[in-house]
Formats: sequence, structure tokens, C-alpha cells
Amino acid sequence: MSREFWRDKRVFLTGHTGFKGGWLALWLMDMGAQVHGYALAPPTKPNFFTVCGLQAHLRTSTIADIRDAATLAQAMQTVRPDIVLHLAAQSLVRYSYTAPLETYAVNVMGTANLLEAVRQTPGVKAVINITSDKCYENREWVWPYRENEAMGGSDPYSSSKGCAELVTAAYRRSYLAPAGIHLASARAGNVIGGGDWAADRLIPDFLRTVDAGQTLIVRSPKATRPWQHVLEPLAGYLTLAEKLCTDGDEYAEAWNFGPQEAGTHSVQWIVEYLCAQVPGTAWQRDTALQPHEASYLKLDSSKANSGLGWYPRWNLECALGKTLNWHQDWKRDADMRAISLAQIHEYETGTAANRAPA
Repeated sequence: MSREFWRDKRVFLTGHTGFKGGWLALWLMDMGAQVHGYALAPPTKPNFFTVCGLQAHLRTSTIADIRDAATLAQAMQTVRPDIVLHLAAQSLVRYSYTAPLETYAVNVMGTANLLEAVRQTPGVKAVINITSDKCYENREWVWPYRENEAMGGSDPYSSSKGCAELVTAAYRRSYLAPAGIHLASARAGNVIGGGDWAADRLIPDFLRTVDAGQTLIVRSPKATRPWQHVLEPLAGYLTLAEKLCTDGDEYAEAWNFGPQEAGTHSVQWIVEYLCAQVPGTAWQRDTALQPHEASYLKLDSSKANSGLGWYPRWNLECALGKTLNWHQDWKRDADMRAISLAQIHEYETGTAANRAPA
């Protein structure tokens, strides 16, 4: 990944008001990119976008729905970006059971709307659609999933991400590759980091219970996931986008960005580690009947290792420590833009590689 590459690049970033999108917008702007955001208003209060004051540093910020094809196309044509990074999504598994039509409309038709807007916009060189590790047909086996595994999903969220991958592949072959536009998709593991206040996510739920002096209720302690700091996959997306611009179709395909083997742990392991770091905290299992979620999921990132030179830099203990430290800094009213940039710079230079902060 080259900082110089991103200087003055026009980037159209959907989902910039969300957790991952906010971190990515901050990183891009720090490297000198001209970032133009398109998203709904921040989904929670508080949120990373507001806490870090991102609005003041964006070139433009369009608050609109990815399902609004006309507004999306107009916004993109106004910007005429070099690179499009698509992160806007309905990203919660349990919410997808409550709102399946919204989930499919946002994740599937929203992706189609985005790619249609790209078709109508001159000058776009590279596009990355960020989907999910849950796009795979989960067979509950011990082997990590590779990019050529079948798409699927038992719940609306997971299947919507599998559908988004199929839409991406069809647009690549039918429209964008013939037009010289290089389109890839990216699948990351469970991301953690400071500034995530979403509902029904383990780390935000833990931090909320700590702040409220309550006991964490865990619904699936044996569920095993590939955990990684948010900066890990973002570094992969940035590297992939650069390769798409410089080397083209060779990289216009699907890519996994997951942790090393040691980063795949059960929910119970995560919770017990966090409780050991924060004295006085406790957890208990939720005995209520829960909707189906996959029990076991791992990603094979060997393709990104060999093809992009991308490797995880922070182990899980370091990632959890960075997340706890960020939250503590926020609680003491620190300058969270500066704190977040400091973590980005540490990640880039490797000064905190594979060690947990104090």
C-alpha cells in the first residue's frame, strides 16, 4: 500500500458514516485522497463519524439511501471518481430476521444500483464491493473457506451477501470488464475496533454493559469466528484498489481478508479475555431461544497473502487492547480523531505489531 498513490485520488465511498466506513474515510483523507461520501446518517449515537469530526474533512458528504438509484447516480456523476469503494449495507445478522426485505433491498439491489451508477459515470478505474465472510454456504466444517467456495447463507443477511457477490460477478463479466473498469469483491472476518456502537455485536455489547455496570448476556458462547482489528481488512481493500488501478483485470475477482489461525476463537474465549482485562466484569449465557447463526466460520486468506502481499499485523490480543484503549480515551473526552490517526500510523509502521497495549 502506497500513501503516495492515494494523494489527490477522487474516491467515492459508500457507508462513510458507519464504523468501517468511518475508519476508511479517515485513513484515506490522512493519505491525501479526496473523499466523497454517500450514506445514511450515522446509525447510532454516539458514532465514529461524529466523534472523530469526519464531516469537516470530507470533500462532499451526501446523506441519502443506497436504494435511491437516481440520487446515487447523480452523486457519483458529479464526483466522477477514480475509485469506488462500496461499504454501505444492512450489516446485522439478527436484524435481518426482523427486516428481511430491507436487508435484501439494501444489500442486493443497493449493490446493483451502485454498479449501475458506475456504468453511467465516465472515468472510473476501479471498484471494490465489500461483502462479508458470511457470503459462503456454511457447512460447519473445520476448514477455512476459499474464494472459490459456493455462495449461500441460512439467514437473510448471509444470503443477501452471497447474492451481492453474484450480482458483482455478473456486472463484472457483462458490463464493467468490457468497459475497462476493474471490479473486485472483498470478504473480511468479524471486525473489531474503537468507535463501534452497533447493536447485537459482541464488543459493543460488552463495552455497553461495562459502562452501565451490568452483566453481559451472551447468546452463543461456543460460536467461533475469525476476529480482526478493523484496520486489517481496510489495509487489504486499499492494497487491492491500488492493484486494480495499476495492474487491472489480474486482480478483478474475489478476495478474502481474514486473520491468521490464532485469530479464530469462540465468543466465550473473547468474553473471558475481555473480563480478565476489565476487573469486576462478568457474563452469563442467554437461555432464550435464538434464531439460527452459523456455529463455525474461518477464512483462508492465502490468496491475499501471495497475490497482494497482505498479511495481518496485529494479533487478537493487540486488537482487543487497541479497542479497549480507544473506548477509554473516548470516555475521558480525548481528541478521538487524533487517537484514531495515531492507531492508523502505528498500524502502518508496525510499531505495535503483535503485542497487546498496556
